[in-house]
Amino acid sequence: MVKSSKDEKLAKEAKESARPEKKPYMQNRELSWLMFNKRVLDQSIDENQPLLERLKFLAIWRSNLQEFFMVRVGSLLDLELTGDVIYDSKSGMTPTEQLEAIYKRVQELTPLASKDYQTVRHQLEAVGIHQMYPDELSIDEDEQVRSYMEKNVMPLVSPQIVNATHPFPHLENGKMYICVRLDDQAEYSKTKNMSKSERKLLRAQAAENVIMGFIPMPANCPRFVPISSEDGTFKFILLEHALEMVAPDIFDMYPVKMANVVMVTRNADLDAYEESDESDEDFRSHMRRILKKRARLAPVRLESERELSGDTERFLRERLGLKRSQVYNTGMPLDMGFAFALPGIVGGELEEQYSNEPAEPQWPASLARKRSIMKQVTHKDVILSYPYEAMDPFVRLLQEAANDPDVISIKITLYRLASQSRLAEALITAAENGKDVTALFELRARFDEFNNIEWSQRFEQAGCNIIYGFHDFKVHSKICAITRRTDEGLQFITQLGTGNYNEKTAKLYTDLSMITCDPVIGQDAAKFFRSMQLESVSKDYKKLLVAPLMIKQQLSKFVDEEIEKAKAGQPAEIWLKTNSVTDKDMIEKLAEASQAGVKITMLVRGISCLVPGVEGYTENIRVVSVVGRLLEHSRIYMFGSDPDTRKIYLSSADLMTRNLDKRVEIAWPVEKEDLRARVVGYFDTMLSDTAKLRELLPDGEYTELCHFVPKDEEGNYLERPIDAQDTLIKEAYIANEHSMAGADFDHAVQISTQVSALQEEAEDDYVVVKAAEEKNEAESFRPEPAPDTEFVTEPVASAVEEDVLEEEPEVEDEPEAEPEVEDEPEDEDEDEPETEDEVEDEPEVEDEPETEDEPEVEEDNDESDDEPEKDLDDEDEGDVAETYVPKHAAPEPEVEAAAEALEPVTEAPAAEAEAEPQPESEPVAEPELEPVAEPEPEPEPEPEPEPEPEPEPEPEPEPEPVAEPELEPVAEPEPEPEPEPEPEPEPEPESVAEPELEPVAEPEPEPEPEPEPEPEPEPESEPEPEIPTAEPTEVIEAPNAQVADAAHTADATPAAVQNPAPQPDPAWDPQPQPGLVVAEPKKRGGIFGFFRRLFRRNK
Repeated sequence: MVKSSKDEKLAKEAKESARPEKKPYMQNRELSWLMFNKRVLDQSIDENQPLLERLKFLAIWRSNLQEFFMVRVGSLLDLELTGDVIYDSKSGMTPTEQLEAIYKRVQELTPLASKDYQTVRHQLEAVGIHQMYPDELSIDEDEQVRSYMEKNVMPLVSPQIVNATHPFPHLENGKMYICVRLDDQAEYSKTKNMSKSERKLLRAQAAENVIMGFIPMPANCPRFVPISSEDGTFKFILLEHALEMVAPDIFDMYPVKMANVVMVTRNADLDAYEESDESDEDFRSHMRRILKKRARLAPVRLESERELSGDTERFLRERLGLKRSQVYNTGMPLDMGFAFALPGIVGGELEEQYSNEPAEPQWPASLARKRSIMKQVTHKDVILSYPYEAMDPFVRLLQEAANDPDVISIKITLYRLASQSRLAEALITAAENGKDVTALFELRARFDEFNNIEWSQRFEQAGCNIIYGFHDFKVHSKICAITRRTDEGLQFITQLGTGNYNEKTAKLYTDLSMITCDPVIGQDAAKFFRSMQLESVSKDYKKLLVAPLMIKQQLSKFVDEEIEKAKAGQPAEIWLKTNSVTDKDMIEKLAEASQAGVKITMLVRGISCLVPGVEGYTENIRVVSVVGRLLEHSRIYMFGSDPDTRKIYLSSADLMTRNLDKRVEIAWPVEKEDLRARVVGYFDTMLSDTAKLRELLPDGEYTELCHFVPKDEEGNYLERPIDAQDTLIKEAYIANEHSMAGADFDHAVQISTQVSALQEEAEDDYVVVKAAEEKNEAESFRPEPAPDTEFVTEPVASAVEEDVLEEEPEVEDEPEAEPEVEDEPEDEDEDEPETEDEVEDEPEVEDEPETEDEPEVEEDNDESDDEPEKDLDDEDEGDVAETYVPKHAAPEPEVEAAAEALEPVTEAPAAEAEAEPQPESEPVAEPELEPVAEPEPEPEPEPEPEPEPEPEPEPEPEPEPVAEPELEPVAEPEPEPEPEPEPEPEPEPESVAEPELEPVAEPEPEPEPEPEPEPEPEPESEPEPEIPTAEPTEVIEAPNAQVADAAHTADATPAAVQNPAPQPDPAWDPQPQPGLVVAEPKKRGGIFGFFRRLFRRNK
């Protein structure tokens, strides 16, 4: 016995000696991910967020955590069961130690989330949105709920009981059950005087006699049970709470002692190649078979909405094989997915005031809508910035290629596809048209396996050549190669992206997509697909960097070059934007660079195992994170301080061991000056954020929200916070507006009455525009006589690119921490937990939630290979990521349909103008109406649409009728120079009652007084003192005149991209509100008011 004890001691000492030394500038990846999700949770208490959006961030937080337990915790439990002592290479922790730390941290965060949920719930009640609980219902409301359940739900319920003759049921992963205790159980509170064996015997006897019931949530039943209200408020109760109410009626043969909502989380970590070598089945069938196992894998967590009694909890734990530390009382609904549906159900003014207004991706100003995309990209390289710009141009490119007789082949890698995908349909069409279409499907994209299997079958049936990737490496790269035959020979069009080919997530995740005709990159792309078809990994590429053999090695060389510069006394800088940093080799290399004096700035949305600011190691490294309504998902690597010589690469890979060593990833150079300036400007804009950006401190904690906004001694803001994402959303709108106006004025008016009106509206939403520039712009935009004239986009090719702020990535403020939040998982961690350094990254959200949706916050799920955040990376985590990010609105319309819709709108107004030349005064009851002064006989009043901004508040009453008339007048801006003095704003209100009726003759006398207001106010609109008062709820400060300049100057050159980063308005007069409350927290304002006016005009 003594000998055995001695052996155990020696074995323990041997294991401890093998434990790697923990370096002060590294931290455990699992705990770092939990810090990321905490940043998502913090969005729910940000009073600057609309209330319904805050509820979505709670949903994203829960969704991210669910996926984290399924993937990361599940992997660690598998390692623990092996019995082998495996140490984390960065923290030196064993799997058991990591699990204990995770359980402890989650137990600390759960009560915080519950508190935040109750706070948001009560604030929603204050504005008329009531989520009721059974004990809060009046007698009449109780009867309503029971009646609804009796008619609509009870026939669909399938209850189950548990006793000696009825075995414990299989509780599905992530599904809610109403757990009902049906009999009296033995009490253990009075057993302290019993011996251990007596207590054990009593427990066994009691458990054997237990009778318990379960009510599974019925499928296809609405989650909301409506409750009528006499006071006009919106009331509802969740279905699971209504089921608790009727549980006694369901189990009417038993006495019901307790009812509670419970949910089990199961391990989702599968070995895709388990038994595959011994099986003759094809890989697609094999994947189907092993995926069925996921539903029955071991439980890793039990949750209850309210605290379970000791005996009930013990009974469930014993049946599920869980420890006490794996049981959580959430204090909030177990499935918060209803938060994403609630705004649409509430509808009306409540939805408008307390949720973000949808920001629809814009057509990029660098491309003409009516011209062939293929012809345009053969003359210039293009970068699309999702979701600020739409994916439509790339989809159209594939559609054109599918029908172009000169196109020989289309080859593409597909990691995650939307369930309804125009992109996929274009590829199928190409195959049906006889093109050589090759699609590499990664069937192991976590949580998207079934979707990819279904799509691969459709592709195969259409005649596509299907590749399933490597046995040892997951193909996570995003590349599409189109080959055409021309008179000069073969022509290559190559698209490379940082995110998935998923139209849904392209509206939630921020990604960069480059389309180029560079022949060298085209040859590299062709070589890449040949290697994939032969299942070989090559490093024989001229411009592309392909992992697992090239990316880490080349990035390390770039870092070494900066180290040499620093040692020689030369400026040396590195800028990195990525979802996560976990690779030990890269962390050590960056620490080495820091010690040599290289200045390193890192935008890391999610996990950062590198701890910055540690004296003697990483004091020259700064790590910041941005979590907002969109999930930050692009990867950018820049080396060098000289703008002309710095190396700029975009990539699908994060700085994670799984991406660099275990996946096929691609990084590519950005060489064209205008595109380089745009990438640098984008990076700078993110760093200029003061609303969402948070900095990682040496102790592993992050700064608070709005930490970088100057405050007075009482905590009041001295400047308005800048939200980089909202700034970029608005810039995309303005760039698109002006590119359209510069190309065809008749079409521009469909969004705003005229350019001057847009300028004034933009000023109200933080964009300062000079009056002189306004006048010049309006005069320069003249309608073309031919309605079908093609857009001329050459002069505005880089308009959007110029929106980006100055190149210097040294901006002090940094981007907000990820989504989801916007975390939402993108790249799921499908690799097995890094035993040393790389436990697979969890799938991503939302921000959202959600996915997402989103909100966006927060980790990608679609292609992010990082974490399981809902926003975990969307790429690798399975769109759970920042399901994390709240949903973007509006479904994207077909580009062709949109273009056709533009023409008829302008034609109708023209006809009306001819019929009624006098009704000039009629226009404008609303700002949009003013433009109605279309009558050709009186061109003088027409140029006055500028005053329209004043009636902005009126648009709501009569938005639809006025929409069409407004467009017509736009075509008559030529006479404007003379009639400028004519002000039409005053008469507009009177004519509003009859926007388009012939009686318009009434307003004729009014036009005379109009000239007084218009002429003078326009020239000096710059100061606009109304900015602070117009929308007190604004939380974001968009770029100043620079943004307007970039958007206005359709013919601006790439130099415009170097505009300085957005700066707070010095003239802003803050309201003395403490904490994070800058203005009314619950209502949407600022940029959202701008969008609202924009959309109304569209109607």
